[in-house]
Amino acid sequence: MILRGLFVAAALLLSTALAPGAMALEEGTPAPDFTLPDIQEDQPAISLSALRGKTVYVDFWASWCTPCLRSMPLINDLYVKYRERGFEVVAINVDDPVEDGREFLLDTPLDYLIAADTDSAVLDQYGVIGMPTSYLIDPQGVVRLVHIGFKDKDIEIIEQEITAVLDEASPSVQQP
Repeated sequence: MILRGLFVAAALLLSTALAPGAMALEEGTPAPDFTLPDIQEDQPAISLSALRGKTVYVDFWASWCTPCLRSMPLINDLYVKYRERGFEVVAINVDDPVEDGREFLLDTPLDYLIAADTDSAVLDQYGVIGMPTSYLIDPQGVVRLVHIGFKDKDIEIIEQEITAVLDEASPSVQQP
């Protein structure tokens, strides 16, 4: 399993590096729209455009990526904490077969949206070059943060960026 994950990771990095025009999405650029099936086939498709007006954290992950699996419960905590302020999370699983991602979710239930990108079309569209890679998108659809990799201390940085965008979207009412 670990060897397979390393092979897939190496292939992902190589294919992205060699793809013509492959570039990582940068902060300050519009986030490309996507529509993907929910990882659970009985749920509606997930579309970024349907979330316009919200602050969205798009997180690319795979079951073989240890940092991905460590980050997801922490991101879930942030989702629960800020969802009433207009925060959404879309985790995009790139496992092929998708059953590997579903198996992880049996042991780690999450409250946010989880899409499946088994043909890597959205992964390529976003120019993902490592796992995990996440994008914080503001309510106008602009990428505000690109975060590659994950260490436990990163959650503080991610939360600061999320709250900054949420605060801009709904500033506190100033008293006269």
